[in-house]
This record gives sequence, C-alpha cells and structure tokens, in this order.
Amino acid sequence: MSTLTAADLSHERDFARALDAQDALASFRAHFAMPLRRPDDIYFVGNSLGPMPLAARGLVQQELDDWARLGVAGHMGAHRPWYSYHEQLRAPLARLVGAEEHEVVAMNSLTANLHFLMTTFYRPEGRRTRLLVERGAFPSDTYAVMSHVAARGLDAEAEVIEIAPREGEWTLREEDVEARIAELGDTLALAMLPGVQYRTGQAFDIARLTRAAHAVGARCGWDLAHAVGNLELALHASNADFAVWCSYKYLNSGPGAVAGAFIHDRHVRNTELPRHAGWWGNDPKSRFRMEDRFVPSERADAWSLSNPPILAVAPLIASLAEFDAAGISRLRAKSVLMTALLEFQLRSISGVEILTPASGASRGCQLSLYFPTDSRARYEQFLANGLACDYREPGIVRLAPAPLFNTFDEVWRAAEIVRRTSN
Repeated sequence: MSTLTAADLSHERDFARALDAQDALASFRAHFAMPLRRPDDIYFVGNSLGPMPLAARGLVQQELDDWARLGVAGHMGAHRPWYSYHEQLRAPLARLVGAEEHEVVAMNSLTANLHFLMTTFYRPEGRRTRLLVERGAFPSDTYAVMSHVAARGLDAEAEVIEIAPREGEWTLREEDVEARIAELGDTLALAMLPGVQYRTGQAFDIARLTRAAHAVGARCGWDLAHAVGNLELALHASNADFAVWCSYKYLNSGPGAVAGAFIHDRHVRNTELPRHAGWWGNDPKSRFRMEDRFVPSERADAWSLSNPPILAVAPLIASLAEFDAAGISRLRAKSVLMTALLEFQLRSISGVEILTPASGASRGCQLSLYFPTDSRARYEQFLANGLACDYREPGIVRLAPAPLFNTFDEVWRAAEIVRRTSN
C-alpha cells in the first residue's frame, strides 16, 4: 500500500499542473491526433507507435492530389517534386541525430537497413570473424544478425557472441561490455549494440562503447529504434561507424513508415566499400545515363536502392518539422523531468519494481515496471483504467511519457492508475 496521504497526492498533482502551466512545449500536443477513447485517457505508448501529426494528413493528400493531377510529371512538377523528395529529410534528420547532412538517409525499414549495412561493415576475415550483440535484443535484430552471418557461410552459433547482464540484474554494465570487447580483441569484427534497450529502457553511451570497439580494431554499429527522437544524440562526434532506426515510434511517422540510417563521413566518402547497390544510390549526375556501372554517390544515399515511397515519407516530413520547432535539447530536458516525476511517484507504491536505470543519463523517457506475478492481469487493468501502455515478456509493463505530446498531469494520473490497481 502507498504511504502517501490524500493531502500528499493533492499537493503532487498541484505540482504537476504547475509544471504544465510553465511548459514552453505544451502547445505541441495540439499538433497531434491523440488516439484517446475518452478525454481522460493517457497515451504512454509512443515508444511503440507515435500519434499522427495533424499536418501529415495534408502532406499525404497533397501527394495524392499531385499524383491524380500530374501522373508521371509529378516527379519533377509536383508541389514537392518526387525526384528530390527525400532531400527534404536530410537537414532535419541530421539535426535530430547530431550528424552531417550527407551522413543520413531515410530509406527502407530498420531490419532491411541493418542487413544492408552489415554487408558493408561486417567483413569477416582471418581471425576477425566475431559479431557481438546483446542477449535479449529485439528479436528482429537477433534474426537479422544470425541469418546474415549464416548467409556469409559461417556458423552463426559460433560467430555471434551474446553479452548478458550479470546474474540477478536486468541491465548491462557498460564496463562489462568494454571488458568483453577487449577479451574478444582481434577476433571481433563488429559490435552491434542498442542505443536504448527496448525491454528495460536502458540507454547506452554510444561514444564510449564505440571507442572500445575501435580500440581492438573492430567496427561498431547501433540500433537506435528507441533512441531517435528520445535522446539527444551526437552520432558524428561519437565516431560510430553506422546506425539504423525506425521512425514509427518516437518519430511519429506512421505504421511501417520509412526508416533511417547514419553512415559516418569517413565511410560515406569511401566509394570502394562493398555494398548492395540500386539505382537510387548511384551518383545523381549519372543516374539517368542508365549505364551498367554503379557509381556510388558520396552520401549516405549511396546505400539506398530504390526511389523513396512518397506516401510513406510525407508523414515523416510532418513529424520532423515538429521536432525542429521544439528542439531536441528542450524536448530532452522536459523528458528527464517527466520521467523523474513518474519514477518518484511510482517508488511510493508497494509491489512496483522499476527495471530502468535511475540515472537520467542512462535512460530515455521509458520506465519499465516488472510484476513477478499476475503481470498480464495488471497490464489489462491499466488499459481498462485508460492508461495506454504495452506489455513485454517476462512480466514487464512499459510506460513512456513522450515530451512532444504528453503532459505532467498525465504523469501524475498514470501513477495514480498504477497506485489504484495495486491496492
């Protein structure tokens, strides 16, 4: 049972409402279609699918109208010409992830991008054949890594090395990752790590672990599915070799939306790197000569294969405009405060175990709660009480107050739902 009195709870809600009244980002909520069944419902599941930016509808409709009006001529004559459509994403993506414009590209899906970039950056040779991943990674990553290594003719069970948290712990210690990298030494070809672990919400120091991989002569890539739009990133400065992400979670660009990739400048400019090739990665100056020889552009675009899916890209343009207007630094500052407030309230409720690290630097906006018994029933109670969240085995409920559209009062009310259903 909670030790807080009714007066305590009232004061806490007053504090949450005061934070909302002072929030310079509060107006951004009105820019989204919040999928709420009832006015008091709470959407804390933007870490699975972000809500629709209202501007997305108009952008998609514009493309449909241009398609109907212009047909093929829309490639050059649409309101936003389709031929160069993807170029609109470079600058806002670069600002969002801390990269140079030529280092980022919106393309494909996350898992497809992971396969494409492993083709370039996992180059087993001699003793250097191992690929390091976290145990308990998102299944799609595990499937991609194992199948990719097997497709190279290697024994994936032997070559893919998994690192797990210590016995009795939920999260990885970064010093343990460093030690394992050092131990693998010149047998390690690639470390493939998460920016934020999807189940626990733990965030990792990208620069630190990249340095560890480079110190033994290996390359380091990152899955940023739960980090992009959540953390303030500095991919270029981190020296990461590559990163991939989806954009339907914190980037709010719709189910199955076009994903993204980062390739560091030193690799982008190396046109001799092995890669899968398609005509959209060819140098635009020679693309329409229809020549047999692939000439990669000196941009991350060189890893893209086909012209972008316009109707899937349009919502991302709308979402990135919101991030640009809000500023990722301001969003991150609000997120740290929101998550700290949620943690403070949850820690006063008996029977709630928070798996996510307590340090703000080691987490994003997600808090993962573990219920050793009746976890699915607890999750269903949360949903029934208007708290949209999600469930992950074993017994984990994830709450993600996103600073772009969630409020401090919702943080208070979400904790109250957890409190009520704990009695």
